[in-house]
Amino acid sequence: MIIARQFSRASAWPSEYVYPDTTYERTLHFEADGLMLELEHARGETDDHSWLWWPERRVLWTGDLFLWVAPNAGNPQKAQRYAAEWAAALRVMAAREATLLIPGHGPPIFGAERVRQALTETAEWLEALVSQTLALMNAGATLEQVVREVRPPVHLAGRPYLQAVYDEPEYAVRNLWRLYGGWYDGEPAHLQPAPTAEIGREVASLAGGVAGLVARALAVAGEGRLALASHLIDWATAVAPEDGDAHAARAQIYERRAREARALMTRGIFSAAAQESAAKSPPPWPPPIA
Repeated sequence: MIIARQFSRASAWPSEYVYPDTTYERTLHFEADGLMLELEHARGETDDHSWLWWPERRVLWTGDLFLWVAPNAGNPQKAQRYAAEWAAALRVMAAREATLLIPGHGPPIFGAERVRQALTETAEWLEALVSQTLALMNAGATLEQVVREVRPPVHLAGRPYLQAVYDEPEYAVRNLWRLYGGWYDGEPAHLQPAPTAEIGREVASLAGGVAGLVARALAVAGEGRLALASHLIDWATAVAPEDGDAHAARAQIYERRAREARALMTRGIFSAAAQESAAKSPPPWPPPIA
């Protein structure tokens, strides 16, 4: 308890901040130790992002507009991202013909051709998601259809700087939908949906009770249909929030989903769900899902 209290004091959120005394809208030219540098505004991960250019040495600092993973353009737990403007900023940076790129994360890139390739291919990756999403939206597709059909360019799948390490393409698509179409996903029942527990009670009654619903969730998970199993088990725990067996099954399902997830955001959310239910599960758990 003493350690916890000390940690709490040490990690208290600050109440005073140092605010910027210089602001700009598009470009800011400034001198630092005799060097002429340029700050450029861009919208990407945030709406107030900046990248830095040193024209004399052709050095480019991209910040998180380039960071050796697929662009974090769809974080499900953060504010809006701007994929189209992000791609446009990458193309502007590529036109500078930098010979050294220093990213927000990861190693630098040397050589004008390599820098240009990394920037333009990342822009192409984003542009493909934007154009496909908008085309389907304009054709009247639902969010479910858009998420199912939109894919990054196949010929870029092997690029080391376009892997779904943190974010996933599906999340970028969802963020684009929210930006251009709002939160309504095109399914009328989802406009004013019934509470999860109410849906769960109806499904459980069809399954012969909560135990039947839990058994079905585990059976479906055993078939590898983890997304569907997640719906079933979430309904079960919503109906019976104190049912230890239901939570044990939920912990197993989400642990497996976390293990199979490729992106950090996905693993984190599924792991949190597993831990939440594990804390409510009596030992020993039912046999693990195959």
